[in-house]
Amino acid sequence: MDVYQEALRYLESQQVPVVVEAETEALEEDVFQEEAVSCLLSPLHPESLDFPDTPTLCSPKEMLERRLVVLKGILETEEVYLRELEALLMPMKALRASAGTSQPVLSSRQVQTAFYQVPEIRDMHQSFYSGLKARLTEPGPGEDGEMNYTGFNLVVGDLFLKMVNQFGLYGGFIGNYKEAVEVVRKCTHSDPRFRTLAQSMMSSNGSNKTRTKYTFEALLYKPLDRVTKTTLVLHDLLKTTPEEHGDYTVLQEALRLSRSFLSGVNESSQCKREVMLSHGMRRKLMRDGFVVDVSEGERSLRHLFLYTDLLLCTRNKHATRGKQEQYRFCWYLPLAGLKLRWVADQERSLDAHLRLHTIRTKMHLLCQQLRQQANRSRGLAFATRGRKKLEQMELTLLTLSPVYTLELHSPSGKSHTLLLSSLCELEEWREVIDKLTKDNIETVPPDLLTLTSACVKLRMTQQPPLHSTQAAEDEKSLCGTLSVAIHSACGLQQPASLYVCVEVDGYEFYDKQAKTHSSVHSLNPHWDQELCFQVDGAQDLRVLCVSQSDGQDDAVLGKASVKLDSKALNKRWRRRTLHLGQVEVTLSLKYCPHPLEPPSATAQQRPVFCVPIEALSQHEGVLVPHVVRCCVEEVERRGMDEVGIYRVSGTTNDIGTLKNAFNSNLREAVTRLRSAEVNAVSGVLKLFFRELPEPLLPTKMFQSLAKTLEIQDIDFRLVSMLSLLQSCAEPNRHTFLYLLHHLQRVSKKQDVNRMSLMNLATVFGPSLLRHPVVGLGHGGPTMDISQEVVVQVQVVFCYLQCNNLPEAQTSLPHDTDAEDETTHV
Repeated sequence: MDVYQEALRYLESQQVPVVVEAETEALEEDVFQEEAVSCLLSPLHPESLDFPDTPTLCSPKEMLERRLVVLKGILETEEVYLRELEALLMPMKALRASAGTSQPVLSSRQVQTAFYQVPEIRDMHQSFYSGLKARLTEPGPGEDGEMNYTGFNLVVGDLFLKMVNQFGLYGGFIGNYKEAVEVVRKCTHSDPRFRTLAQSMMSSNGSNKTRTKYTFEALLYKPLDRVTKTTLVLHDLLKTTPEEHGDYTVLQEALRLSRSFLSGVNESSQCKREVMLSHGMRRKLMRDGFVVDVSEGERSLRHLFLYTDLLLCTRNKHATRGKQEQYRFCWYLPLAGLKLRWVADQERSLDAHLRLHTIRTKMHLLCQQLRQQANRSRGLAFATRGRKKLEQMELTLLTLSPVYTLELHSPSGKSHTLLLSSLCELEEWREVIDKLTKDNIETVPPDLLTLTSACVKLRMTQQPPLHSTQAAEDEKSLCGTLSVAIHSACGLQQPASLYVCVEVDGYEFYDKQAKTHSSVHSLNPHWDQELCFQVDGAQDLRVLCVSQSDGQDDAVLGKASVKLDSKALNKRWRRRTLHLGQVEVTLSLKYCPHPLEPPSATAQQRPVFCVPIEALSQHEGVLVPHVVRCCVEEVERRGMDEVGIYRVSGTTNDIGTLKNAFNSNLREAVTRLRSAEVNAVSGVLKLFFRELPEPLLPTKMFQSLAKTLEIQDIDFRLVSMLSLLQSCAEPNRHTFLYLLHHLQRVSKKQDVNRMSLMNLATVFGPSLLRHPVVGLGHGGPTMDISQEVVVQVQVVFCYLQCNNLPEAQTSLPHDTDAEDETTHV
């Protein structure tokens, strides 16, 4: 179909008057009328470049020179368009603020309708503009240090493809456009305050410092105009790109997707009018995306479409020579009565782990080869084949790697299981389905053939989320080690057990998500847990706060997204506060760039037991090891009234199981801890201290501490002992203080649990302090076992008697870089 005719059909579908006369050269005073005409012309004004209507033979050099002119024209029009979007968004913040007052200009709903998808469209074009400007202005190899832009080294196709792949935003804007205009017109007539605003919106004209006056409605029309122009722009750019250029096939795909979207807008508007539910709601596409459908144990990548009253699962059949892209029907479920159940994650089998590792290793190697050849003259054919192979491997990973399960159960008895790679994506699906199912939905039996055939036109997601098909390497993206320290959360209305899930994007050579252990029930849960990611091309970080309840599905309390910028992050911790709905999560970030090693077959956790406490604390990024804190928290949660707590031991088997869990997976260990017999929990804590290679109170302090026991004045003795404690390494000192405070709290309930300070000192003394072994470089008098035990118990007992013990610090400071940042979501 001719691109020009496609544009005409699009404008007619939006009830925009079409004028194709020569008088369009005359400037109209009304900007809105002017725009109705201007969109019929290419934004680059190709007539000024004297491009023929039909291709003529010209040299590649001439084509590339014209191509550069076209690209500069695109950059200029993008800059103008961004200024227009900024002018449109200028009053949004003030209108939103006034919506919460007693005399709002617009209601919150009206503000949302008037500006729907505009901020997202602005962000999309800002990213495209910045990327294109960097490519056109970045210095590179050439004579006198100037880039030879007329050559084949200027690659921009990936930028256009990335932008076109986000055209779903325009789909939402177009679907909402009529309602937005109605809001503007209604409020313009009814509210003089809004009328003043809507009739005098200003946009700057760049360097000449003049300003153009627009109406609100005229600015709302700009995105409609722009989405048409983009298709025409791509057509012009493709005409000036030689077939042997690396951009040619990419621009062809971008043009195909753009034209598909443009024609899809026309057809979707017809489809939405054809199916009307009895209560006046049209069947509209609310969301679509790629998921993994599990049937009889087999995984298949599917395109899922969510309409106002049903879920449609389809299989994509790619376009072949002479045939268009199609969708094949798989199954559908009505939303009425649909029940959802999601499982946090599933354990992969050993075979699945090995297969994923093989694919990731091959992907890593291929990606390294492509980067090494990027600036060499090995040819475009190698790069094209390599990128195609990289896409195929990513598609395989996209099918094999998902671990989050979303179960769909229909009242008719039909059920389907979907798998997703991201908890954030799963929650987005669940939220929108829940919202629709809570409405009184009526399901009209669909014409499945028509509905499935229309998917090509209606879809908002053009292709699976593959990192290899996105824009070329962004200098702001991260490549190296990203560390995220999750500190605490607050804002809960009632105590809950929470964990925090963190996800990153980029190539999936390594695990892209990690979770903290679950907290004890609390209004202010603390973790101080450090999560580390090996990242390649990461630009976004997603944080989710999840509540766990016995016998119920996990519930996501809130989520937030953080933009990652390699220039803003460094090796020093940067503290941030995220507002995730009602919950406020405090975390810190740091980033260390470095070349990445190939992915390892297994990401085994370092052991916890029988490890020096300084090494363990350094690895965990804390001052008090997690095993100590988790056991103490669990004992204080349900063991304070247990008779003989710490004196009565749990079974050897239970203690051994918990020990192995802590040595292999902290999150699994804490989960087991929650349901373990409380004496097994206390036994694990004692075992940890007993198996330290060097006791918590170092052996070298034994003689000094023994001498302090001879001091008769109790106050002076405590001062001396606290002074000696200051000489300990920080992890030893703070862990010991943390334990002492805990044991003091236990003894306060000695009337119930029968554990006095002396009883607790008797239990812990031999594990916390040991006599130096003669002959291993330690001097001093020898001591029999009974004398040694007396010293061990008395030292711990004296510390426990101190009423002004210093507070323990459980984590290292993570706020070494500037002030806290706060992100509201």
